[in-house]
Amino acid sequence: MRIQVHSLEEPALQVYSRLTEAQLRNRLEPDKGIFIAESPKVIRVALEAGCQPLSLLTEEDHLETLAADIVPRLGDVPVYTGTRELLASLTGYELTRGVLCAMRRPQLPSVEEVCREAHRVVVVDNVVNSTNTGAIFRAAAGLGIDGVLLTPTCCDPLNRRSVRVSMGTVFQLPWTYLPASQGEAFERLHALGFKVAAMALSARAVSVDDPALRREERLAIVMGTEGDGLPDSTIDRCDYVVKIPMSRGVDSLNVAAAAAVAFWQLRYSRERL
Repeated sequence: MRIQVHSLEEPALQVYSRLTEAQLRNRLEPDKGIFIAESPKVIRVALEAGCQPLSLLTEEDHLETLAADIVPRLGDVPVYTGTRELLASLTGYELTRGVLCAMRRPQLPSVEEVCREAHRVVVVDNVVNSTNTGAIFRAAAGLGIDGVLLTPTCCDPLNRRSVRVSMGTVFQLPWTYLPASQGEAFERLHALGFKVAAMALSARAVSVDDPALRREERLAIVMGTEGDGLPDSTIDRCDYVVKIPMSRGVDSLNVAAAAAVAFWQLRYSRERL
């Protein structure tokens, strides 16, 4: 159902123009939560992952070009169209390529479901920057990580910018939240057969290329918050502390860059060292 719009003030478009990320998420009623997928590529990945579309907003010209293969997959979902000038008034327009889709938030799996067949998972601890969150997901998907576990204080992976930076990989990897209790979170990981490796600068840290790490059948790699990294209470609970050897006096990398290095080096191989 195609509907031409002339103002972003129209009630049906508030989901795109007015609602905050917190309002979209709807913590009080998670089953009614919404997220916004931006760009045709991300929308396609979300649809392929089974996400339920609620509406589409696109430039009129894109109906026959960028969105031509998307619209037929939406069924009776409203497709709102407007001029380039109208959509340009949306923040971040230049990055959306003129196509946005409001979708229902998927139900999250349990920690056990994420870990059931996994050999490598990443634990994202208190990473609050949406760009870093999206980049960690993209690296995880591309470099052999089987699932993502987040602490409750992390940035929402379905934040609009996080989804965009991840290039839709937030829909390809299973992910969920760990319990708020750090003790319970570590107990569950150990009960599921995981050794836990903290990426941190510490006197007892081993190099990321230590062969013992690659030999682990199941490994959870813990990445800490921007700037401060992991707290001592988290590091002390881990089976390993791991560092990336650096040169020229540089002490560390951005969390997303460090994650990519760690994922590649610690990837699972059936022919482990």
